[in-house]
Amino acid sequence: MVWQQFWQQLVNGVTLGSTYALIALGYTMVYGIIQLINFAHGEVYMIGAFTGLIMVTVYKVNFMVAILAAMLVCIPLAILIERVAYRPLRRSTRLAPLISALGVSIFLQTLITLIKGGPNPLAFPQVIQDTVYVLGPVRFSTVQVLILVMASLLMVFLQFTVKYTRIGKAMRATSEDYETASLMGINVNRVVSFTFAVGAALAGAGGVLVGMYFNSIHPFMGVSVGLKSFCAAVVGGIGSIPGAMLGGIFLGIAEVMGVAAGFDTYKEAIAFGLLILVLLFKPTGLLGLPIQRKV
Repeated sequence: MVWQQFWQQLVNGVTLGSTYALIALGYTMVYGIIQLINFAHGEVYMIGAFTGLIMVTVYKVNFMVAILAAMLVCIPLAILIERVAYRPLRRSTRLAPLISALGVSIFLQTLITLIKGGPNPLAFPQVIQDTVYVLGPVRFSTVQVLILVMASLLMVFLQFTVKYTRIGKAMRATSEDYETASLMGINVNRVVSFTFAVGAALAGAGGVLVGMYFNSIHPFMGVSVGLKSFCAAVVGGIGSIPGAMLGGIFLGIAEVMGVAAGFDTYKEAIAFGLLILVLLFKPTGLLGLPIQRKV
C-alpha cells in the first residue's frame, strides 16, 4: 500500500512539475540571454489561462485550439512587455528592470481583475473526456497524459530549436557574449524579442493545461506559480534549459510528496525550502555551470 501511494504521488508530482517546467523555461531563457529576471512572466501565464477559458466557453473550441490561441495571445504580449518595460532599461542598473517587471506584474493582475469584475476564481470547464486508467499500482487520468505529452513535445521542440536552428545559434551566441554577438552582425534585439516570445508561448500553453488540470483559474494565479517556477529555474540552474526542465519536475515531485506526507499547511514553502537547500550545497543549481564574470 505504501509503495502504491508512492508511485501514485510520483505520477502526480511529475504532472505538476511538467507545468512548472514550461513556465520555468521562460525565466531561464530570458536570464540566459540578458541576465534579467522577468517577474511579469507569471502574469503572461495567467493571461494564457484566461485566453484558454474564453476560447472553450465562448467560442466552444477544443483544447488544442484553446492552447494555440493562448500561445498566440501571449507571444505579442510578451514582445510588447519587453519592448516597453525592459528594452529602454537594458543598460541601466539591475534594480531598474526589476522594479519595472514588478510594475508590469501588478498592472496585469489589476487589469484582469477589473475586466473580470473581481478576484474570485472561475471554473475551467472539462474540455475532454477525463477517463481514469490503471497501470499496476498507478492511476492516471486523460488530462494527466495530455499534460505530460504536450509538455514533453514543447520542451523537445524548444531544445531542438535552440540546438539546431539559425535563431537558436543566435540565441546561444547572444547568451555567450551580448556585445560580441552584436558586433558580429546578430540582431540582438530580435533575438531577445524571440526569446520572450518563445517563453510566453510555453507559459500560455502551461496556463491552459493547468486550468484543465485544476479546473480553476484566477487573476492572481501567476504570483505563486510564477515564483515556484522561478525557484525551479534556479534549482535546475538558471540559464540552463535542461536544468529548468529538471528543476520543474523535481519541484513538482517535492511539493506533491510533501503534501502527501502531511505537510499541506507548508505547501507554498516547500519550493523555497528546496531552493535554499540546493543553493546551500550547489549555488549554481543542479545543472548550472560555474559563473564567470565577464570583463
